[in-house]
Amino acid sequence: MDKSTVFGLIIGFVSLLVGMVLKGVTLGALLNPAAILIIIFGTIATIVIGFPMAELKRVPKIFGVIFKETKLVPDVEVIKMFSSWADLARREGLLALESKSTDVEDPFLKNGLTLAIDGQNADYIRDVLTEEIDALEERHSGGAQIFTQAGTYAPTLGVLGAVVGLIAALSDMSDIDKLAHAISAAFVATLLGIFTGYVLWHPFANKLKRKSKQEIRQKTMMLEGILSVLEGDSPRVIEQKLASYLSMSERKKVLNESGEAGLGKEA
Repeated sequence: MDKSTVFGLIIGFVSLLVGMVLKGVTLGALLNPAAILIIIFGTIATIVIGFPMAELKRVPKIFGVIFKETKLVPDVEVIKMFSSWADLARREGLLALESKSTDVEDPFLKNGLTLAIDGQNADYIRDVLTEEIDALEERHSGGAQIFTQAGTYAPTLGVLGAVVGLIAALSDMSDIDKLAHAISAAFVATLLGIFTGYVLWHPFANKLKRKSKQEIRQKTMMLEGILSVLEGDSPRVIEQKLASYLSMSERKKVLNESGEAGLGKEA
């Protein structure tokens, strides 16, 4: 489970509810059927209108991506793996990597390694894997756009709900107490629209974009690693090349460990 998503939601809802209590607003004010209907179902309507059904069918799966921790192999481990592959390929040839491909679980990496073992040239492998990365990025972008649109329209629908509530409130001004209560209830729609838009939907879209960026970056690193092994680069060169995808602290750690290992072999 993605702890940051869960903790963020808890903090968001607690801040809203506690803030309402501190302002003297009863929590029961949120139980406004008309406001909920306009905001929730209105937002769903904008999504259904704006996206084809083929993409909407992926929404449950997209929610799973938001709430589940992304299972990516640590970048440092990926670099070490390519370093060992490069060493094996230089000593025994690319065909020696065939036994390693059976242990690879990542479909993208397995496909790239298989292409290299089969003797495909570097340009062909780069084209195939780049197309796969582009397709993956497009799918991820489509999922994020769904929540971006929801976050864009929900606050506006909140204003619409408030207007509808004010029309109903001002249609009968004979009872001032009733009028005040009706006006207060009218703005519940605005509250729900802003809250869902800026605390739920937009952050969900951002979370999807960040996770997509992490996965695309690692896939790009794998692509460069496969091409480097194919071209016969030394383990040290591959580590230096792929370390550019790491943070400075991780980069120094990888290169220092590599240097120490090299000195150990020489000794």
